[in-house]
Amino acid sequence: MTGSSKILVVLTSHDKLGDTGKPTGWYLSELAHPYDILITLGFGLTLASPKGGPAPLDPSSIEAAKSANDATSASFLAEKPAPWESTAPLSSFLGRASEFDAIFFPGGHGPMFDLATDSTSQALIREFVDAGKVVAAVCHGPAALVGVRELLKGKRVTGFSNDEERAVGLDGAMPFLLEDRLWEAVGQEGGYEKATEPWGEKVVVDGKLITGQNPASAKGVGEAIVKAVRGG
Repeated sequence: MTGSSKILVVLTSHDKLGDTGKPTGWYLSELAHPYDILITLGFGLTLASPKGGPAPLDPSSIEAAKSANDATSASFLAEKPAPWESTAPLSSFLGRASEFDAIFFPGGHGPMFDLATDSTSQALIREFVDAGKVVAAVCHGPAALVGVRELLKGKRVTGFSNDEERAVGLDGAMPFLLEDRLWEAVGQEGGYEKATEPWGEKVVVDGKLITGQNPASAKGVGEAIVKAVRGG
């Protein structure tokens, strides 16, 4: 592939963390690190969300990036205009999988509440699969894939683990636990994989399906997208 490779990035539109009263959305580093890799290598990125317009950025992910002295996330956050402030409605991409090389779902807890059950998102994923395109997701991003059982059945996958969800004290606020739902989706022929320890990097590539476990896996997912699209 040439430098004209294009990725459709799908962010959540959901900004409330269950009934906790706390804000949520997409997670900064899980977009910033793949974005940095892809843009640097000449990929074109188009950002979409179920509702279109501003996609909510989880404020806790901004604090986490500051605490970690995450220069990549800080640089991305400082971009003007902010690319996540003007996402296109997801419905506007139906029938357009041929225009892209991959679809990518960053995490944050937001996808657990909207993308996990969004029929437009699921239809779009099916179009990308049918067209032989790369499908990638990281952390809670794989929640967008659980309703597309034909994609996950028999596959090796990863995503935010039950142990990690419990560690952040949000297992009770979630509509489901992602690890459990991924196990259900892959069935006996597939498998859910995770790092040896919570928060460790884990990227699983099974054909053109790429999943990452947690924020530490975001850069690796970006690198895997490049390899899957361009080879090598």
